[in-house]
Amino acid sequence: MSKLFSFIKAPIVFVLRQPIYWFAKKVSSAPDRRMVFERLSEMYANICENEDSKKGALYSMDFEDNNFIILSDVHKGNRSRRDEFKPAEKNYLAALDFYDQMGANYINLGDSEEFWKFNIFSIQHHNKRTFAAEAKFAKRKAFYKIFGNHDLFWKMDPFSKFHLKQAYGQAVNIYEGIVIRVKYKDKGHVDVFCTHGHQGDKRSDGNNFSKWFVSYIWGPLQAFLDININTPAVVSSEKTLHNKLMYEWSQEQENLVLITGHTHQPIFHSYNHIKFLKEELKDAEERGDRGSVKKLQERIKRHPSQCGQEAPKLSQYRPTYFNAGCCCYSDGSITGIEIKNGYIRLVRWADEGDGPERQVLEELPLQELKQMFFYR
Repeated sequence: MSKLFSFIKAPIVFVLRQPIYWFAKKVSSAPDRRMVFERLSEMYANICENEDSKKGALYSMDFEDNNFIILSDVHKGNRSRRDEFKPAEKNYLAALDFYDQMGANYINLGDSEEFWKFNIFSIQHHNKRTFAAEAKFAKRKAFYKIFGNHDLFWKMDPFSKFHLKQAYGQAVNIYEGIVIRVKYKDKGHVDVFCTHGHQGDKRSDGNNFSKWFVSYIWGPLQAFLDININTPAVVSSEKTLHNKLMYEWSQEQENLVLITGHTHQPIFHSYNHIKFLKEELKDAEERGDRGSVKKLQERIKRHPSQCGQEAPKLSQYRPTYFNAGCCCYSDGSITGIEIKNGYIRLVRWADEGDGPERQVLEELPLQELKQMFFYR
């Protein structure tokens, strides 16, 4: 039967693939600055000003007494060769077990399930362990699930609540964004605004019809043709543009930190750190230390100053934009943003031969973050 299906499918794919590529180029993921700014501003205001907001939820918490793990872009699939999450499952499960034992809150920034390639039944069947691991957070009321452009299904499908309850064993809310208001004892607050980061994308963040089209037509069509249309996650120029726009919007806000995913590119801002990294890079280049040069270049890429062509003076920086990266790197590693013990950290989980291990890539004291917002 499968051979017959492949025989019938082959000429259809041959005829449709090139026209679909052409069409994709016309409507490719191209965020518009005005749309990005409007959508983020609208959602942020809606969440903060409306107790019954349909966009998301506002929580007031003290980071000194709570800890969080923020992960994005898991892209759960069906364990076939097209499943990007397959190599990372071991590290993802190890990370969730670690954070659950710590009593952490888990914020999932979207694209957790890959509905552009696989259907809900296939994803649920092949991801029982991952859903069970996430359900532990839900049972503690410590699980916050946001939808992205690849899992718009959770927002659009009329039976999504049923499927969520089936996956997690209880009702789970699905949000477009979450604002966590961090109140300092002596002065003011900082809002940590968490969302997927696809806002302003004309294709997957437009009107209800465009969202429906992406969810029910565009995604399945790509799966049938076995193609991967250009997205920020796979195109370097799109990564830079998305990160640049997110960073610029966050810089214009007052007392706000924006954390997104979407681009699969970790971004982290440490105070004055970029200056030291560049000095270390210069020394490594002069020594001819290629290994150190490569590592330092990778760390520099994670700094928001690299989001645009020209960076403002270091003294003008505020740590307003972070990107959690993803949980489906080809080497099986995952990255995320961790907030614990008075620090915000960019962490990586990877198996270098001795099993999954947690690595701290960058860190910033929350007290230092406070000083950069309130004492300038």
